[in-house]
Amino acid sequence: RCQPFARHPPSRQSSLASARRAAARRALGVRRAGEMMFLRPSAPGRSGALASAAREASRRLASAAAPAASAAPATGRAPLPADGPTLADFMPSGGGCGAAAAPPAAAEGARRPPAVRKPPWLKMYNPNLTPEGAEKYKEVRATIKQTGLATVCQEARCPNAGECWSSGTATVMIMGDTCTRGCRFCSVATSRTPPPPDPDEPQKVAHAVEKWGLDYIVLTMVDRDDLPDQGAAHVAATVRNLKTRDPSLRVETLVGDFQGRLELVEQLADSGMDVYAHNIETVERLQRTVRDRRAGYEQSLSVLRHAKVYRPSLVTKSSIMLGLGETEEEVHQALRDLRDVGVEIVTFGQYLQPTKRHMKVTRYVDPSEFEDWRRAGEALGLHVASGPLVRSSYRAGEFFKARLARRATATEGAGVAPRPLEVSMDSSEQAASDVSAGAPPL
Repeated sequence: RCQPFARHPPSRQSSLASARRAAARRALGVRRAGEMMFLRPSAPGRSGALASAAREASRRLASAAAPAASAAPATGRAPLPADGPTLADFMPSGGGCGAAAAPPAAAEGARRPPAVRKPPWLKMYNPNLTPEGAEKYKEVRATIKQTGLATVCQEARCPNAGECWSSGTATVMIMGDTCTRGCRFCSVATSRTPPPPDPDEPQKVAHAVEKWGLDYIVLTMVDRDDLPDQGAAHVAATVRNLKTRDPSLRVETLVGDFQGRLELVEQLADSGMDVYAHNIETVERLQRTVRDRRAGYEQSLSVLRHAKVYRPSLVTKSSIMLGLGETEEEVHQALRDLRDVGVEIVTFGQYLQPTKRHMKVTRYVDPSEFEDWRRAGEALGLHVASGPLVRSSYRAGEFFKARLARRATATEGAGVAPRPLEVSMDSSEQAASDVSAGAPPL
């Protein structure tokens, strides 16, 4: 064996390299001689002899295969062709041109199911922005890029980003763009140890919102189970900075469950927010399938209940996705559970699979069914936004103002709370008769 070049004087290195190259060429020639002999040129006489031998072998094979093909019994495989076996004869039954054709039912079952196409009502069209709306959209987008803020509009791929930004509304996601939980429906990046929150973020958010000139802002957060207080102090500081710069600004916070720690809910409620939002996402049966294992139906309800009890003036809000395999009765029960814990605003939206790695859509809910759910929630005394493309922060400012107006109307009334009206999803005529019988429409 040749020793490494470092152990030989420079004068021998070139000769050793030449020897190694020659050995490699010889080895390559031997290998090619065994594997690719047909590529090597042959002498004219030898080439003619080889061609004659090949033709003779082919004739013998054809004459031997012809009687066998005529006397072949009726088996599942087609007889061999006269010119010898082909690739199809070595394939499983049902494949290739030399095999028997598969039955239509079997061939149909082997095909991949067709892709489920989105219905036309889920197509987003240009909302024909006004010149003022187009300018506002560009301003919001530029500010987000300059400040480096993360928005749930971008991270969660919200289909309403253009509509909301053109009206001067955006949902800012604070404490970074990486979550410690991995829900199967969410496209936000996940990590067990995301980067620490930016200590200057509360001031940055307040400066950006002031530059936008908004009167309503939605703050949402990624779950930060890696922090001792789950990030509650950071969210509270952001809300206080917003309120200090503009006391008339309405602030909605879409927050996590803080692992059910109610003292953190109180800390956040004391920050001065106007709307406390936390999403249950789906019905009770599907919680473990849809959400991270650290989340839970009862845990989310307890957070919403405590926020309302601790500060009754807060407007509480939650959201439910449809198209995950839920049943009608389960959705009805979720609405009743939300009403019982004091939730005032509920949104319904169609679940859309963000990437191939996430949960598949079970079905696309018809817009008429979304309208039925809106009526069912309104009958329970809830303020409901329902539609295929509705998200938890969709037109949040408008619904908050409408809820305050409804509160004022109820206060000026006789002081008797209206009787909740149960609506059957199967009989709109019965619901209409109940309204005409004396139950006030909500």
